[in-house]
Amino acid sequence: MTTSSSERGVSLGMPELPAPAYPDDVRARLETDAREIVARYPDSRSALLPLLHLVQSEEGHVTRTGMRFCADVLGLTTAEVTAVATFYTMYRRRPSGDYQVGVCTNTLCAVMGGDVIFEELQEHLGVGNGETTDDGKVTLEHIECNAACDFAPVVMVNWEFFDNQTPESAKRIVDDLRAGRPVAPTRGAPLCTFKETARILAGFPDEREGAVEATGSAGPASLVGLKLAKGEAAPARVVHPRGEVPQDTPPHEPSPTEHLSSHDAPQDTSASDPAHPSGPAAEEGE
Repeated sequence: MTTSSSERGVSLGMPELPAPAYPDDVRARLETDAREIVARYPDSRSALLPLLHLVQSEEGHVTRTGMRFCADVLGLTTAEVTAVATFYTMYRRRPSGDYQVGVCTNTLCAVMGGDVIFEELQEHLGVGNGETTDDGKVTLEHIECNAACDFAPVVMVNWEFFDNQTPESAKRIVDDLRAGRPVAPTRGAPLCTFKETARILAGFPDEREGAVEATGSAGPASLVGLKLAKGEAAPARVVHPRGEVPQDTPPHEPSPTEHLSSHDAPQDTSASDPAHPSGPAAEEGE
């Protein structure tokens, strides 16, 4: 008995059929939203990124139908739209969960425990990177730096911050998400589904009560440089690699001009100290 090439999963290079269109009612609704988005820009092509978020809010990922819609609205080819949709990781190309759970595994979060959190969540949920749980609730992925190193290790759910996580706290988060229990980010707006997040990123207001007023901020370590730039004196930290700080040692109060790190202070080099010129550079072998 023989099997056909299609049964064996072998492609014969046949061209892919055009993407189906949205149902009339869906298309009419999306066209109304699309006109509002396009009107924000002097060049309609600039509306492509928010339009991709708009179609992602419809189905939870950017489908071929969604890309065809964007191309039709902006007068682009589907190839041009596809090139953008496949470049940015914020656009999903396949069905995913209601909650995108991202574990930062960049340098600082990794050494603070991010790698362990990610590994334990994979085992706990029974999924790999970029995979979704069977109930369609959670998609797990490792993500790059989210500029929240002060609070490492950081987990993000639909781009909202969950700071200073541990494997146990991260497991509680995903368990609560799957069970439908309320989950509150450490800072920022209340949590919503990925489709709702996509619509907000398309530029439509978050109309939930208190969502706009909710905010977050950088941690104290990130603000040290800003304080120094403003002439404020930041508290110095004396690190004792071994043993504890003697109890009778008074805290050091730096002056406003004092540097916290020797790497920031002017050094007595040949360029800055006329009394110690370096002289001409010697040629190799001299």
